[in-house]
Amino acid sequence: MEKLEKVKKEILSCIEGSDSIDELRVIKKDYLGKKGKISELFKLVAKAPEEERSELGKKVNEIRDILEERVKKKENALKILEEEGKGSSFDPTLPGEVPVLGNRHPLSRVSGDLIRIFEKMGFSAIEGPDMESVWYNFDALNFPEEHPAREMQDTLFVKQSSFSGSEKHNISSKERKVMRTHTSPVQIRHMEENEPPLRIIVPGRVYRNETTDATHEINFYQLEGLMVDEGISVANFKAIITDFINQFFKGDVGVRLRPSFFPFTEPSFEVDMSCTVCSGKGCSVCSNTGWVEVLGAGMVHPNVMKNSGLDSEKWQGFAFGMGVDRLAMIKYGIDDVRLFYGGDLRFLKQFY
Repeated sequence: MEKLEKVKKEILSCIEGSDSIDELRVIKKDYLGKKGKISELFKLVAKAPEEERSELGKKVNEIRDILEERVKKKENALKILEEEGKGSSFDPTLPGEVPVLGNRHPLSRVSGDLIRIFEKMGFSAIEGPDMESVWYNFDALNFPEEHPAREMQDTLFVKQSSFSGSEKHNISSKERKVMRTHTSPVQIRHMEENEPPLRIIVPGRVYRNETTDATHEINFYQLEGLMVDEGISVANFKAIITDFINQFFKGDVGVRLRPSFFPFTEPSFEVDMSCTVCSGKGCSVCSNTGWVEVLGAGMVHPNVMKNSGLDSEKWQGFAFGMGVDRLAMIKYGIDDVRLFYGGDLRFLKQFY
């Protein structure tokens, strides 16, 4: 009995002296585990004289129950202390650890800059669906039936299980779905639902069925712009886009327009800016021309106005589209668009 009391006091002392849950678990294993001291005591009881065995067994059971209760109480007390920051898991004398903070993705930062600049000019940012009908993505934007952009190698067509067999050949362009290849369909939707004057930008993701390389991705970000009012001309566009480029690149940047072709604008033009790397003198970035192409634009085609329900005799407007990824590459000097989508923290931390 004396030995049992001695073991009991020894274990209780260890339990009360423990100052962490991990330490308490070790004590519990050493004394109350399958190979602990209590188990050894039960083995000794089995070897005791028969007339003492019953009393000794009761005493060992009593000690075990008391110890299990004490362990449980001590464990609860230590958990409360740790939650309050007073346990051994928190040492106020140790130097603090600076938390690692994340930051906005470079594409998100550039998109935010673009939206803020145009909003200051009176443009409103709106959104549209990523999955579009062929009507909004091509037909309403004056794309001819034979236009190469409609082909499978450029466009991701959506499989529609609701149509089968011969029905597939009779689906109207308003029912046939594609992943939008540009953000221009939102222009049509907005002109259908709103009366001019209009001044909007449309930031969003677009999709192309093409092989990825340093300058191409299967999905990327665009920002579309549209302004419709009476008496709008190319001069209005050039003034706005020059102001935008100077604000975005924070300097006096040269801007020029080159004739081009887009089905949804007439006349159409590409917009170039003077190279910010060489200040227009010529370098490898601008192919020694001194100019870098940044966006496409033009005056809204009369057919597009008609398809949107507007009178092209009364209203005129311009539209433009720019690649957010391309602008980010120019601004930050990045030579591979795939870096934006790789999720490599070594790359992304450069923008913290």
